[in-house]
Amino acid sequence: MTILSTSRLPLLRHGSPDALFAWHDGRPVTVRAYLAAVHDLARRLPDGAYLLNLCGDRLGFAVGLGAALLRRQISLHPPNDTPDTLRQLEEGYPGLICLTDAGVRYPGMACVDALPRDGLDSLTAPPEDADLAFPADQVAAIAFTSGSTGRPMPQVKSWGTLVRSVHGAGTALGIARLGPAGLVGTVPHQHMYGLESVILLALQHGLVLHGGRPLFPADIAASLDDLPGRRILVTTPVHLQALLADGTALPPLDFILCATAPLAPQLAIDAEAKLGAPLHEIYGCSETGQLAVRRTSATAEWLCIDGIRLRQDEQGTWASGDFLDGETLLADVIELKSDTRFVLHGRSADQVNIAGKRSSLAFLNHHLNSVEGVKDGVFFMPREGESGTTRLAALVVAPGLTAETLLAHLRERIDPIFLPRPLQFVDALPRNPTGKLPREALLRMLDDPRRE
Repeated sequence: MTILSTSRLPLLRHGSPDALFAWHDGRPVTVRAYLAAVHDLARRLPDGAYLLNLCGDRLGFAVGLGAALLRRQISLHPPNDTPDTLRQLEEGYPGLICLTDAGVRYPGMACVDALPRDGLDSLTAPPEDADLAFPADQVAAIAFTSGSTGRPMPQVKSWGTLVRSVHGAGTALGIARLGPAGLVGTVPHQHMYGLESVILLALQHGLVLHGGRPLFPADIAASLDDLPGRRILVTTPVHLQALLADGTALPPLDFILCATAPLAPQLAIDAEAKLGAPLHEIYGCSETGQLAVRRTSATAEWLCIDGIRLRQDEQGTWASGDFLDGETLLADVIELKSDTRFVLHGRSADQVNIAGKRSSLAFLNHHLNSVEGVKDGVFFMPREGESGTTRLAALVVAPGLTAETLLAHLRERIDPIFLPRPLQFVDALPRNPTGKLPREALLRMLDDPRRE
């Protein structure tokens, strides 16, 4: 088992207290103002072991993360804020404190605003020597898996694990050459990808964090336009595809980072050509954090970030490294080229075997979404029927197609044994904010397409 050092690691690594830390509501926020907000919130927080950080505002979220570390409270990062999820968290973490944006309240929960109501200008700056470095072994967060393959599961993260993972990824991506670039993200920061590649990437690499979380192309363009100097866009394949299809002109970009689902090489090539910036992918999972990177337009191979090693046995592929607690079995089908290079063939749970024939959901989804007229679609395994017969189901958004036409196109592309039964047309798929499709949401929609 890897033992983390008990050394202290800083909250942020910007050049000076007067350096630009964030862009928030159209105004610049310095490091000094951010640290003042962290200390102010730490004073306002009631006692408690757990802080449920539900801030949608990125600056408020980053302030909450710092204040929780200062108070030695553990930040909870759930996959969503549905009543069912909040009920489960209250049962599992009694006495938790809910951190919110101004005016947002959750019934029955003790809620605290992350940012001062009178604004950051009302705060007194902390002393220059105020210590905002924390032990590497201090538990910083509990992140939850997305639930795309079942019930979300908690993953405990120490401060050292988070910081070293982000430093390794930043080094592999060459973030240092971008200087104090501005960072806009389209992904939720409660998700591990958003926590690491938006919030912590900015904190640990001296970047300028944009306080908003734009989703629509025009909003993304406006957020990027707010930022002076170089610009980084952190996004997902779903958001990137929508951005390119819309055709909205963006301010010049210097770097694009993508994750949460495999990115088609042609989409990466189109994005680099239209947006004028190199596009890199991050590979990882909630259990391990960030593990590897690649420039998708140039290679199919992934390169592990420094300190990560992979090995295989009859169970699958195991990851270990300087900032991982022992070895972790990865839920993906991986072809190792060496202990630091590999080709990804999809999730183990995506592999399907019907009547002795094998395929993958990723392969089937690729062909489904390649049919002209299909706007979005997904294959998945429904609940097993009484007969125990394995059949795939599919939900599809294709307003101009009939089932007969779509199935005829699929027969030309895939083995008929994998044709979906049932095939159900819907207005939209139940994608979560990272673009993923939780299995339970798909099953609910299959039972009743009006429920999502």
